[in-house]
Amino acid sequence: MLFPLVEMVRQPSLADMRETLFDPDVVRAIGLSLFASTMAALISLVLGTPFAYLLARRQFPGKRLLESVVDLPIMIPHPVVGIAILSIAGRNHWLGRMLLDAGVEIMGTVTGLVTVLTFVGLPFYVNTVKAGLDSIPQRLENVSRSLGASAGETFFRVTLPLAWRHMVVGMIMCTARAVSEFGAVIIVAYHPMVAPVMIYERFTAYGLRYSQPVAVWLILICLALFLLMRLFSGPGRNRR
Repeated sequence: MLFPLVEMVRQPSLADMRETLFDPDVVRAIGLSLFASTMAALISLVLGTPFAYLLARRQFPGKRLLESVVDLPIMIPHPVVGIAILSIAGRNHWLGRMLLDAGVEIMGTVTGLVTVLTFVGLPFYVNTVKAGLDSIPQRLENVSRSLGASAGETFFRVTLPLAWRHMVVGMIMCTARAVSEFGAVIIVAYHPMVAPVMIYERFTAYGLRYSQPVAVWLILICLALFLLMRLFSGPGRNRR
């Protein structure tokens, strides 16, 4: 694993790396990747937290099937994700017609990018937060409820202080997964161009010399995200 990554990072010259860093197109593509991925992580925080809580705290018929559906975007080929999103985003589908009538376009827009990246990143957030909630004794919540606290008060006063690190780690994982997405993006929004699409385009048009420096910067960004994740997921963080 390490050898090809080290070789790719080593091969571009410092001049090439510096030139790439100040290339407006590269800065725009990497910035768009980070923006869309961060938006996907924030959406996952809002939508995924109550869903993860439901999966962690409730037993109901079909739960295993639902958990498997949540994991599907991790396993299925990602061009299929793009095709699935496009199949409901055009005028041939009632939802697509509603969105277009409301002025919301998916194909070739930042909205489409965020939609795709949320789709592929949400499972990582949900699974991470669910694992964190599973590690919190439910008796603590039961004691809070028995003392008269509402479900909302219990979540914000008991569960959230114990689970917030898992939520941060889940958001970082979601961001890291989203920032590297390629297969679904080229189906839904080739333009505006994000970093993985730019790397592909420069490689097919100009070869390794012009694609490697962009790839190295993306690798360094992903490495920084995972180092940050390790800081929040260190052993004993939530123990008393």
